[in-house]
Amino acid sequence: LIVLAPVTIALGYLLFWPVPFKPVAGPKRATNPAGTGIFSKNNALAVAQQLVVGEGPESIALDANGRIYTGLADGRIIRLTSNGDIEELVNTGGRPLGIQFDAAGHLIIGDAEKGLLSLSDDGTLTTLTTEVDGQRMIFVDDLAIATDGRIFFSDASQHFRYGEETTELFERRPSGRLLVYDPATHETKVLIDNLYFANGVALAPDESFVIVVETFEHRIMRYWIEGPKTGTSDVFAENLPGYLDNVTEAPDGFWLAIVGPRSDEIDSLVSLPFRRTIIWRLAQVVGVPNEKHSYAVKLSTDALPLQSLEDDSGHIFALTSVLERDGQLYLGSHVNDVIGIMKA
Repeated sequence: LIVLAPVTIALGYLLFWPVPFKPVAGPKRATNPAGTGIFSKNNALAVAQQLVVGEGPESIALDANGRIYTGLADGRIIRLTSNGDIEELVNTGGRPLGIQFDAAGHLIIGDAEKGLLSLSDDGTLTTLTTEVDGQRMIFVDDLAIATDGRIFFSDASQHFRYGEETTELFERRPSGRLLVYDPATHETKVLIDNLYFANGVALAPDESFVIVVETFEHRIMRYWIEGPKTGTSDVFAENLPGYLDNVTEAPDGFWLAIVGPRSDEIDSLVSLPFRRTIIWRLAQVVGVPNEKHSYAVKLSTDALPLQSLEDDSGHIFALTSVLERDGQLYLGSHVNDVIGIMKA
């Protein structure tokens, strides 16, 4: 009895302990393309210069003078001066994620907790929108700004808040959304619903469509803004080799940040909801392995993979954004304390 009691308790926990989600089965995964073709193994990101700024520079923006801006895990929006000093511009009181300058020079911020915000030159922080269809958004994420001023942005999940995102991975009940905010009318509208954790957002060079990342589906969706398909959505790219994060416009396509690699073990759990509950319970006890292996992938405007840069050395890890400006790549992370900089 002394021997069996701990075993019985452990089995009871793994099999029957309540979980904070209701898992459903998904389709069997396609074969992971990692290590093949354009995704052949390399450590190209390991040459990046490291610029220490503080924990979690998730997204990066540059102003007209080339100064670097980012938002950190403690809520601060910071700017790096030309001599490398760090200036705190404001603290949102939440978790700033996606950032981008609009045509008027305001820094638009997707804050997971506070909504869509605007920071003016004088340091005034304004809330643009916090709800859609009468419902409060709980996980505003990334954004892209059109030339007409409209802000396309993602609401990652309607079920789980920032910090709880892996629970949605185990549940597989999509609730993410692509939305648009019109500053002229102050209206917020839903463009695509039921996304598997809506994350990065970027506009096509001609602004005929906008793309939005589905982190837990290893897929990118497209919403048509102009042309014969206006108002409809389709798959832009799928079966990518990791957990996708932000996507940004590049001179000849898009840069996609992949925060971590897929694994055959996790892929196999998609069709096994009960087994996912067991793994989730186990993870609460032993933790979740943190594999420091990220990718920066360039895609054409036709979704063809053009380039794949990796690092599994721990130099650049938890990669969440890739910004290309004047031949340089600026690399963000949601947990690392550095911005990486390297030649494009």
